This record gives sequence, C-alpha cells and structure tokens, in this order.
Amino acid sequence: MSVALVTGSSRGIGLGAAQALAKEGFAVALNGPLDDDELAAAVTSIEASGGRAVKAPFDVSDLAEHDAALEAIEAQLGPLTTLVNNAGVGVISRGDPLDVSEESWDRCLTVNTKAMFFLTQAFAKRLLARERDPNVFHAIVNVTSSNAEAVAEPRAEYAASKAGAAMVSQSWAVRLGREGIAVYDVRPGLIETDMTAPVIAQYEERAKAGLTLFPRVGQPQDVGTIIASLATGKLPYTTGQVIYADGGMLVPRF
Repeated sequence: MSVALVTGSSRGIGLGAAQALAKEGFAVALNGPLDDDELAAAVTSIEASGGRAVKAPFDVSDLAEHDAALEAIEAQLGPLTTLVNNAGVGVISRGDPLDVSEESWDRCLTVNTKAMFFLTQAFAKRLLARERDPNVFHAIVNVTSSNAEAVAEPRAEYAASKAGAAMVSQSWAVRLGREGIAVYDVRPGLIETDMTAPVIAQYEERAKAGLTLFPRVGQPQDVGTIIASLATGKLPYTTGQVIYADGGMLVPRF
C-alpha cells in the first residue's frame, strides 16, 4: 500500500490533498502542530469515507521532531512512499515592505522554506536507507504558491519564502531523480481557504473580472486532486515540474 504524510492537513489544501489521496487508496497520516479537535475531525472525515488515516501531530518547524514523527507514522501505517509538504504560514500583518518585521520574515522562512527542506531530507534518507518496491511510485509534492514568481507587495516576506521553497523543490528533484523519486512543485493561486478568508471575496470579484482565465477562485479539492494525480504517477516520466493550480492566472497576456 502507498502511504503518505500530508503536512498542514487539518484543513484547507492539505485536507483536500489527504482526502484525494485516500480516494486513490493511500493510507494517510494527517499533520497539524497540535493534537486537537480539528486534526481529529480531519482524520474522521477520511475514515467516514472508508479511507485509512491516522493523526501525526508535530510542529514541522521543529527539526528535532522530524525523525520521530516519521518513525511513528510508519509504525502505524507501514513504510512511507509519499510526502506532501503543504504546511505553511502567511505574514503576521499585510502591509508595506518597508514595515516588514524580522519576526514575520523569520516565521515565513522557517515554516515555508526551512521546514520543507529538512523534512524532505529526513523523508528521503529514510527511503534511501531501505529497499523499495520498484512497482510502487515514490514522490514528494511541495505546495508553494503563485507568489513564488508573482510579487504580492503586501506580503513580501511570504513571497520570498515561497520563492525559496520553489528552489528547494528543484534541488531535491535534481538529487532524487537518480533514485527514482519524483519531486513536484504545485503552485496554488486564488484558493478559498482559512488563510485567504480575509480577502477571498475581493479576489472572487477580481477572478470574475478576468484576473484568472477561469472566472472563479479555486477550492482545496481542486488542488488536492492535482496533488493526488502527481502522487500516483499519473504524469509518468516527469519530475521537477511546476504545476500551476491557478486557473490560468499567471498565463502571460496583453
């Protein structure tokens, strides 16, 4: 059986990914920083649909927790085959880049970039240390953002962290290709989640006015389906690719 860890999967895109993977037959470990009711409800939602899921509460930014967390997941579900790096944070306060605080900068870079790199490292070492079934697809799917390349002035530190995360994806694709492990970078655009809740109504109107080619904002299930397609190897002979889950927002036009 394929076994996936999806970080930041109590809600939003991460939960959408976990649900889509479960539908594809994956056993799924759902992660959040706390062992709380929200994480429990996310697991229950998958089990209610006939999927196999467990809680994996740990703080992705605490590198010392990574190995123990992966070990605990494998003790419950079996050898991991798939990692979805989705956990992320936004800025502490939107505003002028002239006013960005060191605290907000460090928070974005620590969670969105550093944690992704080192959890991938821990996951990859685990895979490379054992014999793997050649008939099972192994993949890492990193959720970055359209802001990896498109500037959002009020969220400069977030954009910088996602640009760094995009290079993390490329670096691991290069290193792990010869090991038969695929790495992808999924870049969501305007997705309706708790993180975007304060501005989603505004973006809905902008989407209808032409900001996106499809005149709507995306849903977590849209991105989840993309992630599951990549994780199941439905795009064979690919790695290192950027997949834009943005309704065509970043298509160049004039």
